[in-house]
Amino acid sequence: MIAATFAVVFGLMLLVWSADRFVEGSAATARHFGMPPLLIGMVIVGFGTSAPEMVVSALASWQGNTGIALGNAYGSNITNIALILGLTALISPIAVHSQVLRRELPLLTGVTALAAWQLRDGEITGADALALLTVFLGLMAWTIWQGMRTKADSLGHEMERELAIQVMPIRRAIFWLGTGLLLLLVSSRILVWGAVAIAHGLGVSDLIIGLTVVAVGTSLPELASSLIAARKGEHDIALGNILGSNLFNTLAVVGIAGVIRPVSAEPEVFSRDILVMAGLTVSLFLFGYGFRGPGRINRVEGSVLLLCYIGYTWYLISTLF
Repeated sequence: MIAATFAVVFGLMLLVWSADRFVEGSAATARHFGMPPLLIGMVIVGFGTSAPEMVVSALASWQGNTGIALGNAYGSNITNIALILGLTALISPIAVHSQVLRRELPLLTGVTALAAWQLRDGEITGADALALLTVFLGLMAWTIWQGMRTKADSLGHEMERELAIQVMPIRRAIFWLGTGLLLLLVSSRILVWGAVAIAHGLGVSDLIIGLTVVAVGTSLPELASSLIAARKGEHDIALGNILGSNLFNTLAVVGIAGVIRPVSAEPEVFSRDILVMAGLTVSLFLFGYGFRGPGRINRVEGSVLLLCYIGYTWYLISTLF
């Protein structure tokens, strides 16, 4: 158990560090090849911050630990909205100016409804997974089209300022892109092994470990980037990190895991976890869309989100005893 605990702690630390290097290298490489800042913020950063969830869930599914694969994806979505956005809004209320993000809010709500519909029978089949990946590819194509078509957006302006600050030579950018990806694979392997060993040692299901320890760990890149962005007043980046990550998690992470191996879900995944994720996603849409002007997630709403996360986590822990 000591070795497994050390593996989880070390794996998480290496995962967070390598994810940060991977995001920086990817963004700098994309910038060198002339990708617009808005597209970097919408696609590259979203993919990079979801890379830990993607690699961990794919590896877990490959090894037959589908509970960790599914729990990691949905648990990360819950963590992103309730914990990360809750904390971010407490530090600095999030004003949503980007029209691109306002369009992504209802999209995320629709994607979450699709996830709930697929899990109504307790399984993500190969066909379900292919459907998720098809929607994901269509969404990426739409996102790229929107990013090329939109000339002025506050998210693009904020990302352009960040890229101007973090200038990186192309060789170094490519080095960190490759090194970050390699270390993501290594750290994910260590983390999954440790998480499975702890689950078996404590008699806890893989799903619970995936929803808690693994989900929080793989969401740490989003936590760091959103908190830093909020302190700089870059509210659209803070929210964009979460929206992009949740879209990737729901579509690509679950889709890849399901293509590797059909995922059977315990009944609680639909009656508890999916419903919590859906409720938080709808709340985020109502808070952030701004039906009468710019959306805003204030400190009161951030507190509500944070209390939801505490209550949900406490309930998960209480079911173990």
